[in-house]
Amino acid sequence: MKLMIKGLEDERFHRPLRLIANLFFEESDIVMENEAKDAEVHIAFELSMDTSVHVSAKLQDLNGVNHSAQYERTLGADLTEKEEFKQLKHAVSYVYLTVLQDWTGVRQKWGILTGIRPTKLLHRHMQNGYPLPAAHQQLKEDYLITDEKIELMQRIVDRQLAVVPDLYDLQKEVSIYIGIPFCPTKCAYCTFPAYAINGRQGSVDSFLGGLHFEIRKIGEWLKENNVKITTVYYGGGTPTSISAEEMDMLYEEMYTSFPDVENIREITVEAGRPDTITPAKLDILKKWNIDRISINPQSYTQETLKAIGRHHTVEETIEKFHLARNMGMNNINMDLIIGLPGEGLKEFAHSLDETEKLMPESLTVHTLSFKRASEMTRNKAKYKVAERDEVEKMMEMAEKWTVEKGYEPYYLYRQKNILGNLENVGYALPDQESIYNIMIMEELQTIIGIGCGAASKFIDPQSGKITHFANPKDPKTYNDSFEAYTQEKIDILNDLFLQKQE
Repeated sequence: MKLMIKGLEDERFHRPLRLIANLFFEESDIVMENEAKDAEVHIAFELSMDTSVHVSAKLQDLNGVNHSAQYERTLGADLTEKEEFKQLKHAVSYVYLTVLQDWTGVRQKWGILTGIRPTKLLHRHMQNGYPLPAAHQQLKEDYLITDEKIELMQRIVDRQLAVVPDLYDLQKEVSIYIGIPFCPTKCAYCTFPAYAINGRQGSVDSFLGGLHFEIRKIGEWLKENNVKITTVYYGGGTPTSISAEEMDMLYEEMYTSFPDVENIREITVEAGRPDTITPAKLDILKKWNIDRISINPQSYTQETLKAIGRHHTVEETIEKFHLARNMGMNNINMDLIIGLPGEGLKEFAHSLDETEKLMPESLTVHTLSFKRASEMTRNKAKYKVAERDEVEKMMEMAEKWTVEKGYEPYYLYRQKNILGNLENVGYALPDQESIYNIMIMEELQTIIGIGCGAASKFIDPQSGKITHFANPKDPKTYNDSFEAYTQEKIDILNDLFLQKQE
């Protein structure tokens, strides 16, 4: 779908225009007035800004069908140029979405939101003491979010505050993400740092040396400055790709280096690939009192697993789940993905039926996203996925199933190019929620990323401003520079946690 835009010369509008168009059309092409002769839709904008911002849009298609919308809002006093443009961009998004909804007849339940963390908006209102009816009304009016999605947001926020009652008071603590960038194979939909581990033992050894160094240095800083750890999460890749002996030494390093490990609220290890789980590795997890793991089927259809590059069997997923349960793992998460290639309602219903036989403590239901750098996106024609209506029915099926089985939604995030403009939702049985997932999604606390490809988010304890910092994604670059990256993170921590206290 080619859309010609008139009246918005500023390039800063181009990305939001494209993101909103992608909510409606699988392939959208946004062109400016002087670039298009064959556009199927023309949308003309008029903008004005003085004491208020006013934006109108008129849409016309090749058949002469017209739709229009307008938005006006009084501007606050003493706004910076950046703040004024943000208000203008919001107004443009509002009228743009409105005319596209009118023309297509498709209602976008998340309104103009294309960002990852919608629940942050509701948390912000609650922190500022807004009455809930007023907060909900503002979400509807400002962002065009439907009642259905606002209700989901409220359920999740309520659950998060029940699980972490001091959620708004954890700015002076940190959580830790430890990234291990190796997997048995790379899945077709994946863009995480994940390198096939076979034949890479030299890279693994070098990487683990750097990882131990980072853990020691960050641990020293935390101890010296009396900063507590809320949660630790081992992700990747697949952290159980390394050997049991390597895992043992890594967790020993954690216990030696980090402060007060016995009182960390939660330690999670992703064992997402069932083909990496062994009795010896489960013994190591038990030895270090780690009982929250992920075992991720993604699908219970063997043909699907083969198509997406997961080299384990359905039977192996079930077998490893029972092995972990019998060896004392009492908080197991599982992931399912809606909209995998070749799957429809029948296949997803089968996955839910198989999940019911296991009843993991938590279940994350992802909607397939065509991530820019994934194999699936590079070869889109090769991977046939369900249409929007069927994807929405699969999500409805998941919602109904979780209610019937006693699971509650407790975190939510969205992605660019997600099928059906839906969401990913984490569900859990009572008191089995992942605290780390809440912390990473709501961005109310600093999360220090350690390891290859690990991203840190440093949250200013006073202003809430976020500083991003990412370690290199490939093991060689990481191995060459981990000391420098560790020091850069410590410098940021000093600035945030020490200077603010002086």
